Amino acid sequence: MMALPGGRHLDSVTLPGQRLHLMQVDSVQRWMEDLKLMTECECMCVLQAKPISLEEDAQGDLILAGGPGPGDPLQLLLKRGWVISTELRRIGQKLAQDRWARVHSMSVRLTCHARSMVSEYSAVSRNSSKEMGQIEKLLMEKCSELSAVTERCLQVENEHVLKSMKACVSETLSTLGQHFGQLLELALTREVQALVRKIDASDNIYTTESTTGNLFSLTQEGAPLCRIIAKVDGVLCLADILTDDSHSEATRAEAAAVVAQVTSPHLPVTQHLSSFLESMEEIVTALVKLCQEASSGEVFLLASAALANITFFDTMACEMLLQLNAIRVLLEACSDKQRVDTPYTRDQIVTILANMSVLEQCASDIIQENGVQLIMGMLSEKPRSGTPAEVAACERVQQKAAVTLARLSRDPDVAREAVRLSCMSRLIELCRSPSERNSSDAVLVACLAALRRLAGVCPEGLQDSDFQQLVQPRLVDSFLLCSNMEESFV
Repeated sequence: MMALPGGRHLDSVTLPGQRLHLMQVDSVQRWMEDLKLMTECECMCVLQAKPISLEEDAQGDLILAGGPGPGDPLQLLLKRGWVISTELRRIGQKLAQDRWARVHSMSVRLTCHARSMVSEYSAVSRNSSKEMGQIEKLLMEKCSELSAVTERCLQVENEHVLKSMKACVSETLSTLGQHFGQLLELALTREVQALVRKIDASDNIYTTESTTGNLFSLTQEGAPLCRIIAKVDGVLCLADILTDDSHSEATRAEAAAVVAQVTSPHLPVTQHLSSFLESMEEIVTALVKLCQEASSGEVFLLASAALANITFFDTMACEMLLQLNAIRVLLEACSDKQRVDTPYTRDQIVTILANMSVLEQCASDIIQENGVQLIMGMLSEKPRSGTPAEVAACERVQQKAAVTLARLSRDPDVAREAVRLSCMSRLIELCRSPSERNSSDAVLVACLAALRRLAGVCPEGLQDSDFQQLVQPRLVDSFLLCSNMEESFV
């Protein structure tokens, strides 16, 4: 049973006469009397933390409907961590609105959640480190301090005094959040390390498959978990799975999915991937092989997504892909509907091509594999379902196809091949017709850049009006002209 926040026990609520009487009885009886009163206080604490209210945020009072399963420290940390993070955010919102009753009741509830997380994690985890113990102590001290100071604020009527106390509450809340974040990261790092060690030590295929699946599930929790996985060298562990043909295709695909998540260019975690460079050649080789042998579109998508992210991570990966004939593998896959049949997959392919196109030797491989024609086709990517996600994917395909074409057109042979395939006509259409690019400004800029690069090599492919409006002016002027065009439906 938890004690009240602030460390207040029996002495703070009993009268002098009662206190003298309790000191004369034996220790067991006193403990039983203490327990009775502490239980009553705990009931009051819960009732105060969960008021019956018609306020719009009252539905959020019962945040944690059910706890995690027994013996699952990772899920416990994630669920409790989400609850406490939500409480911290909501307390900040109520504090900004000067709703002191709500701030106090939520602070009491926050203390309960924090103490529950600490006690529950201690019950299911191995012996905690000295550092974790110190941060746990600091966290609970700040929780008690927050509850105490917000309770005092309820008694203050002087607005000037209340304003100064508000600053104190805000500072306490900020420090509490820092301690909570440190504790949660230490605990999660510890559990992820255990998961990685389990994969490394396992000789059982089924254990490896399930543990890799658990690791992938963690990447879905967002950037903090991806950063932790990268920090504990989880990617190196996955490299062994990717390069081991004894593992099933599904397991290797899931390992590729984890690599894709952790190396995402949208996550600020690449500083923790320095050791990844040591195994990058093995990983890239294994991913290209997985793309080549993929039995389904899902497997190809996961492997190509990992490759696409790695090309952002380090340009050396692009040179490796050239040596591995990855352009041929990717372009051949585009004609295989079993592997490549969605704009999401083509988005990964064109991302790889766009990043590889910065290398001069890439142009000859593209021409040799009829890649310009494929890029031309990507400029006409259209959504099938019209869902926002698919429309956005099509826009990315068009934009990256235009970027790839612009980069490759440094080579006169590529530029002439593009003109021969009527790429200039398609680029002009995308510039002048907003519906063709779903009114995307990003696609428009990329198409203008590609058109200008082609016009520099083959100006005879343009009409005078196109040259005067789309090529000759400053890029920003052509952009404004095209972005303001309205189509006639008469």
